[in-house]
Amino acid sequence: MSTQSRVVRSLWCERAMVDTGGIADAVRIGIDAGGSVVSAVPGTEPQDGDEVLPGVAVPAAANAHSHAFHRALRGRTHDRGGTFWTWRETMYRAAGALTPELYEELATAVYAEMVTVGFTSVAEFHYVHHRPDGSPYGQGTDGADPHAMELALARAAVQAGIRLTLLDTCYLAGGFGTPLDDVQRRFSDGTAVHWLERLASLRTTIGALYAPQQVSVGAAIHSVRAVPAGELAVIARHLPDELPLHVHLSEQHAENEECLRATGRTPTGLLQHHGLVTDRLSAVHATHVTDEDIGLLAHAGAVVVLCPTTEADLADGLGPAGDFRSAGVDLALGTDQHAVVDPWLEMRALEHGERLRTGSRGHFDPHALHGIASLGGSRAQNRAGPGFGAGQVADYMVVDARSTRTAGSAADQLAYSATGQDVTGVVVGGVVMARDGVHATLGDPGELVAAAIARLDAETYPREHH
Repeated sequence: MSTQSRVVRSLWCERAMVDTGGIADAVRIGIDAGGSVVSAVPGTEPQDGDEVLPGVAVPAAANAHSHAFHRALRGRTHDRGGTFWTWRETMYRAAGALTPELYEELATAVYAEMVTVGFTSVAEFHYVHHRPDGSPYGQGTDGADPHAMELALARAAVQAGIRLTLLDTCYLAGGFGTPLDDVQRRFSDGTAVHWLERLASLRTTIGALYAPQQVSVGAAIHSVRAVPAGELAVIARHLPDELPLHVHLSEQHAENEECLRATGRTPTGLLQHHGLVTDRLSAVHATHVTDEDIGLLAHAGAVVVLCPTTEADLADGLGPAGDFRSAGVDLALGTDQHAVVDPWLEMRALEHGERLRTGSRGHFDPHALHGIASLGGSRAQNRAGPGFGAGQVADYMVVDARSTRTAGSAADQLAYSATGQDVTGVVVGGVVMARDGVHATLGDPGELVAAAIARLDAETYPREHH
């Protein structure tokens, strides 16, 4: 079969960042029925039927860490000081009000917001599994599906046109030697064995409904404080090898100190002791790790997922991004609590964080930043990465190089000047899903988010909305 005969649609990009990191003019991209690149030819005029994309096209971003419902807290938790731990109490209140219907509406809006700024895949770190009292969905006569919350997220992703890696999360304890409190009961399956059983059932259900390039299931351990050491051992023995595994790791000094007191090991050391530090692991945050921890993660081939705007908002601290990179650790980026949803600002915050931490400039050049945002995040999800090479996924974000923010920028340095407001087009599998901040099928994500949060507020704060 000839190359051209496999092309089912074509894009024409005014300019594009090709795989070498350089900018090529007039790039025509042929795409097959599966949404992968067949050919990318620079210096070519557009032809009839081509989807024309003015601006500079770059590989789309892969969001490697998301808690969709945290979007409801944006602009509401920043005025009273406090710490990560006090912020968490507000988050728990929102979690307690979620229903499958409310979560589907909110997640649809959040995923639409992601798409309009350039994210085409997302790893959803999901632990709101059960009813608020901890009883599973599907019990009784209400007709709910046992995986009601998980399926709500899957439907939301499909509506928004974003590729979803649903990281079903094990969450069993309130801390080292501490039982769950009332607001955490809906997160827990009781034991790792029960979590693994539900995870297997979820994989079967999702696999029957969705193609893996659309929705896939991965696994997560919430944190070493939320999964006792004995249960970590069970997970290490029985978690299927093919699943990506994510974990919140050393986000706070307090977690490190408690882990050392309880186990005599750092969180990374504890995971390593139980055989969980491998090349399928993605360590989220890893802000307060030791040199030995970095060495363990590097030797294993793990990914480190940094969430710079969240880590700044929650005063977590500046993680050693440059040290990870020097050790050979692959990096990825996530928006986590969604105080900011913008891959361009996450990229820039990564570089700026290293400048603040070290007192020098120029740690991550634009090509490296795009690779972290795109390929690093894809690897954390066990997905094929976007790009312009034959066989790569045809997922792109296109940015206006002549906006108020970008005017005068070198085309290969837009990572240092552009924002999500400058994204003029987003392509998922060769299909344009957003233009100029408007979703192709869902419209203005701002309106969607406002409506979803208003309904969630009515459940979270019923007396105030009576």
